[in-house]
Amino acid sequence: MRIAALQLELALPGVRSLKEKRGIIKSLLAELRRRFEVAAAEVDRQDVHQGAILGIALVADSAPPLQSRVRKIIEWVERSGRVSLLDHHVEIL
Repeated sequence: MRIAALQLELALPGVRSLKEKRGIIKSLLAELRRRFEVAAAEVDRQDVHQGAILGIALVADSAPPLQSRVRKIIEWVERSGRVSLLDHHVEIL
């Protein structure tokens, strides 16, 4: 069994309140969970209304499927249009 931990640093340009940010992040997390069958949560910068750090965990029987799914997640977030992906970090154990 292999585990991937993906950390995404996001910018939320134009967001003016934490309430607006929560709506965007909640929707994004729900879609990540549904579309990619991952565990996902906001793990840092909860009090910053124009930024967020998401943590995403994936499990598979080997590393290649994890690498492929991580790549698809990153591409999907970049194309979502709701946030800007500033940086990401992946660790496969």
